[in-house]
Amino acid sequence: MSDASTIRPLRASTVTTWDDEADVVVAGYGIAGVCAAIEAARAGADVLILERTGGWGGAAAMAGGFIYLGGGTPLQQALGFEDTPENMETFLLAALGPGVDKAKIADYCRGSVEHYNWLVACGVPFREAFWGEPGWEPPHDEGLMYSGGENAAPFNVIAKPAPRGHVPQMADKRIGRKSGGYMLMKPLADTAGALGIRVEYDMRIGQLIADDDDRVVGVLARRYGREVAIRADRGVVLATGSFAYHQGMVAAHAPRLIGRPAAAIEEHDGIGIRLAQALGAELAHMDATEVAFFGDPQLLARGILVNGRGQRYIPEDTYPGRIGQATLIQQENQAYLVIDETSYEAGLATETSTPFFRQPPTWAAETVAELESDMGLPAQALQATVACYNLHATEGKDPLLGKKPEWVRPLEGPLAAFDLRGFTAGFTLGGLRTDLDSRVLHVSGEPIPGLFAAGRCTSGLCAGGYVSGASLGDGSFYGRRAGTAAAEN
Repeated sequence: MSDASTIRPLRASTVTTWDDEADVVVAGYGIAGVCAAIEAARAGADVLILERTGGWGGAAAMAGGFIYLGGGTPLQQALGFEDTPENMETFLLAALGPGVDKAKIADYCRGSVEHYNWLVACGVPFREAFWGEPGWEPPHDEGLMYSGGENAAPFNVIAKPAPRGHVPQMADKRIGRKSGGYMLMKPLADTAGALGIRVEYDMRIGQLIADDDDRVVGVLARRYGREVAIRADRGVVLATGSFAYHQGMVAAHAPRLIGRPAAAIEEHDGIGIRLAQALGAELAHMDATEVAFFGDPQLLARGILVNGRGQRYIPEDTYPGRIGQATLIQQENQAYLVIDETSYEAGLATETSTPFFRQPPTWAAETVAELESDMGLPAQALQATVACYNLHATEGKDPLLGKKPEWVRPLEGPLAAFDLRGFTAGFTLGGLRTDLDSRVLHVSGEPIPGLFAAGRCTSGLCAGGYVSGASLGDGSFYGRRAGTAAAEN
């Protein structure tokens, strides 16, 4: 149902029979969809969720669970961290650009504390504990962590560092299968159930239904080969995820991700974006991507990361997603980690949530010159890099890139290097342009009547950079806005 011949909107006048009806129809039962459904129901609407799989959760339930929140949340305050909406906004404007929606970031930062309280009221648990070590996520059930490079250069001199990665409490986490994201989704799904929100599973949307004035009044879906027409009396909310698994869209808009989708699910095929686009919806930042870097942060912080020319290019103690973006986009996906024996052993002695990243090194040598030769780098390239690094590291400084003193020490004695070329993957960040009420905007700038969207099918907070928790954060935050606006439509 999603090829070019059927993706254009269906006219309501051609629908002879409506198979179901609700005030608000939500497409997608992930984080944005469930939050939209909850708020629409609380606003008095009869709500129907359409989910293409056999259960709730989407990509959110498989995620690590970071929700990017700040401005002085109760969890931040309980753990002794000071933050303000203005400080949070300063960081996000620097980290997520260029081209960010400044109004949306300001709105999100000012509503962040209220959103945290809303999640807690819905039953989402956060343990009052801070994890301060480098890592992709806390290895236990700590509730707060730095998740965007806030305490690393250059951001630690732009805004006062504050950890904003809020993680739902969950024991026995299994990364990529059942982690903190599950304990974000489950209480919200339970809340939706308690509100009597109806759900239809195995329902794949294929067309929007619009009246003669281009107002969206329903969706045409397919279940087990049968078409199902569903009327939406007040509005349709698209919460269908990214386009990371639509090969054509990736090739057209974000070609660096060709063949390397991650942190997404196969259902993220861009259907919501394409359906709205067929109605004239405006798109934004379709080239923007989150990029994961498959290296161990404890080792990265203790070594130096060099490109294919043997040169350092980023502070190694920063957010791994920032390293991934710099590697893929600016360094042609070329990266090597160089570390000495002492630092390597110190890194291996730490706890990690991603033990599968701790593989044996690719090369080992007694001297930098020998290692350089084994790696196939130009003569003196790596030697010059290490010499410059060590010159300043003897004083605990890194004037070139600003790595924090706690991770800076000379590389001495036997060394090893990890071949990390091509160790990146990610998901798309661009999508439908929406306003602060999550109304989908037409290319004219006006809202498309009856159509709302939230989550990764929209262009949210991120325009280029990324912080862990931005997807679940703005998906849940603007999912709520979408539900309220649709119910009041």
